[in-house]
Amino acid sequence: MKIFYFTATGNSLYVAKKIDGELYSIPQMIKEGNYEFEDEAIGFVFPCHAFGMAKIVSDFIKKANFKGNYFFSIMTYGAKPFSGLRNMELVGSESGIKFNYTNEILMVDNFLPTFKIEDEIKNKNPKEIEEKLNEIIDDITNRRNSLIKKGFASNVLSKYGRRLADKLSYNYAFKNFKVIDNCTSCKVCEKVCPANNIKVEKKPEFLHKCEGCLACIHHCPQNAIHLKSEKSKARFINQNIKLKEIIDSNNQA
Repeated sequence: MKIFYFTATGNSLYVAKKIDGELYSIPQMIKEGNYEFEDEAIGFVFPCHAFGMAKIVSDFIKKANFKGNYFFSIMTYGAKPFSGLRNMELVGSESGIKFNYTNEILMVDNFLPTFKIEDEIKNKNPKEIEEKLNEIIDDITNRRNSLIKKGFASNVLSKYGRRLADKLSYNYAFKNFKVIDNCTSCKVCEKVCPANNIKVEKKPEFLHKCEGCLACIHHCPQNAIHLKSEKSKARFINQNIKLKEIIDSNNQA
């Protein structure tokens, strides 16, 4: 079983690891130019981005060729998932993928313009997360066929919300991030960026291909990168995932 994942602060990587298959980082597959895959079962694990999936995920799936008998997709989310999984189904269909199983799992959200991290950590029950994850793992193990379906309004919101995000995301960091004086030029932000959008000499310079994943902000060891408008200065990294794993997943340098 092959599992393709995209992660910024570790939630989706943690879910992918728990499902237990061969793990393939989407940014690394893009870096390697690897787009041909075959297995009995093929899955995708990704975070909800603007009611859908990050552009790097959809671009990869549209370009790749997948051959398998059982396809599944799992989306992590922090508040409302809307029709992010339908977004995945539609994108997958462009590559000949017909999904057998989709599901979503509520976890801590890292999107600082909307969420206060302290409240997210306090309000998301680890036991409930594990129970839901075990349910998903059991479904996949038993090759269950089940697709998450949402209503018309949700489908429309996801469709147009994602389109708007695609137009705005490239300049997101350039326009909205700031670096304060305690930056040590350690280059962690550059290494965890999945879009190769950050170059560090004295301080991080943000280019014009941001995915809006906020990996750079949450992983900065000095807490030196901030949004001009953020709910809190607290940061989040999934406690089960190490920084090296994020770097290995996302570093495209």
